[in-house]
Amino acid sequence: MTKNNIDTIVDAVVSRIHEVMDQTFEIEASGRHIHLNREAIDSLFGEGYQLHPSKYLSQPGEFASEERVSIKGPKGTIHNVIILGPERKNCQVEVSLTDARSLGVNAPVQLSGNIENTPGIIVMNGSKSFVLDRGVIVAKRHIHVKDIDAERLDVKDQERVSVQVFSERPLIFDDVIVRVSPKFETSMHIDYDEANACGHKKGVRGRIVKR
Repeated sequence: MTKNNIDTIVDAVVSRIHEVMDQTFEIEASGRHIHLNREAIDSLFGEGYQLHPSKYLSQPGEFASEERVSIKGPKGTIHNVIILGPERKNCQVEVSLTDARSLGVNAPVQLSGNIENTPGIIVMNGSKSFVLDRGVIVAKRHIHVKDIDAERLDVKDQERVSVQVFSERPLIFDDVIVRVSPKFETSMHIDYDEANACGHKKGVRGRIVKR
């Protein structure tokens, strides 16, 4: 084989790698957390209290706060739950199925923001508490797609796709919802149960597999 032939093969392989990598995105594991509205923050921390950002997240404007709370269900309590900011219109608690069983709540698998027909829970900060009559969910796995990336990935808003995960325990997640918005940065979100299943580590990437 001549040097020119070898160079041609190398160039083709590199080109293919770039092509494949251009179709991938980072997969982020999201631990249990809670979103609070103004009423809940006032009740738990004092009127007019402002959450203090500890770490900004991949999605623009969102942050993990310094503040932590406990959540109490019929069977158990989970402490040191992160509050994500900024404050929201409605409270929402996102847990894994494992967490839900520990708490004793029948949390449905639903997209973030959909809290219809969901169980409630008690949120506590020391001696202060706030009762949620609804809002506990297991967040359905999904991909945030920035609008300018939707064409590159060949997807549209609310489309259901499968995602191949390139990790130490590679697998394919089915029934993944695509959410497209100019406000997003492109990344996939899974919970810790799903992260453990695929051997997730920081930097793990995936790509869409069309049905």
